[in-house]
Amino acid sequence: EFLQVDTTNTLFICGGAFVGLDSIIRNRVGKKTLGFGQDPVSKKDLDTATILQKVQPEDLLKYGFIPEIIGRLPVISPLEELSEQAMLSILSDPKNALIKQYQKLLELENVHLEFSPQALKEIVKEAKTRKTGARALRSILENIMLKIMYEIPSMDNIDTCIITDEVIRKKRKPIYKLLRKSA
Repeated sequence: EFLQVDTTNTLFICGGAFVGLDSIIRNRVGKKTLGFGQDPVSKKDLDTATILQKVQPEDLLKYGFIPEIIGRLPVISPLEELSEQAMLSILSDPKNALIKQYQKLLELENVHLEFSPQALKEIVKEAKTRKTGARALRSILENIMLKIMYEIPSMDNIDTCIITDEVIRKKRKPIYKLLRKSA
């Protein structure tokens, strides 16, 4: 059975990576020039963000959207890739930032967690290579912290765990500072 829904007053929002849409747009936008003194711009010279700004309904149709959906998308706003500064901010600034979440988890074991500025930059650098936006930050941190989170509860006298860029790049062990014993 089919259920009919009146979508007259429904706002449709489509989000995603839409891999390959840029090549469809490049094929359409590729400039052809006639005459002398023209300066043709190669479609390969334009970066993906610039190309996606030129998206048209016909591009979405070639991509595979059905006309009924395309008609419900009156505004198309492509988003640009996150900058390194934005990713650093996502990693550490918000109230529920990933770094703060791991710090809170280790506080339950009475251990302070610190990340060197170079380590944070290395996490962002690796995330940028994955090209999945801020989602990559979480998976990179989980890979780094998984073993540490299992080791720390069984270790005695740990006061601080310091994550350096070496931990991120070369998968080395973090630096552990021991508690000072009172006399």
